[in-house]
Amino acid sequence: MQGRTHNCGQLRLENVGEEVQNGDFIALSSGPLQAAQKTAGVIRKLIGTAFEKYMDKEVYKFCWIVDFPMYEIGEESGELEFCHNPFSMPQGGMNALETMNPLDILAYQFDLVCNGVELSSGAVRNHEPEIMVKAFELVGLGEEDVKKKFPAMYHAFCYGAPPHAGIAPGIDRMVMLIAGEESIREVIAFPMNKNAQDVMMGAPAEVDEKQLEEVHIQISKESKV
Repeated sequence: MQGRTHNCGQLRLENVGEEVQNGDFIALSSGPLQAAQKTAGVIRKLIGTAFEKYMDKEVYKFCWIVDFPMYEIGEESGELEFCHNPFSMPQGGMNALETMNPLDILAYQFDLVCNGVELSSGAVRNHEPEIMVKAFELVGLGEEDVKKKFPAMYHAFCYGAPPHAGIAPGIDRMVMLIAGEESIREVIAFPMNKNAQDVMMGAPAEVDEKQLEEVHIQISKESKV
């Protein structure tokens, strides 16, 4: 089954009769593209986990996710934003940034997924200062902004850096899968709650002046007029 949405709000289903068989389940999600895609993803995962014939929990199946979009339109801002990792190399390099529609540019990014759980994320680093500046210009940040926000990275790359890439494995997520747990909190010694608080360690907590001096931090309170 293929479905397409149109600006007029109508939905057209193509080849439904040829693909759907008795016992199949069809779900539709509507709304803005990104919201509809997220809804469809949740439905797909619910169906997959609810019926063992779709997802065998005794088998580990791996999948590489590649060709991530470099940019997207922010849901809240309505403006062009980086989609995933702003420091990854755009596919096509400078030529893509100068000639393509930003929403059509893909990035050298990759995720390793097992049974629907993201285990690792990685990317090819954007190590060319000129390409990095151009990539940020598309989202409204100039060269001076890049120098100010990311001085160490910018200046290091100006001295020259070889092409490089990396990936970070999520060991706790792997343990979660092996242990058959549904939540990563079950395999973390001191998980944080929804307010980013560690209730076992009492963190975050107040610090005294001596601790602030050790890390050269000074807190100033503005007086209200």
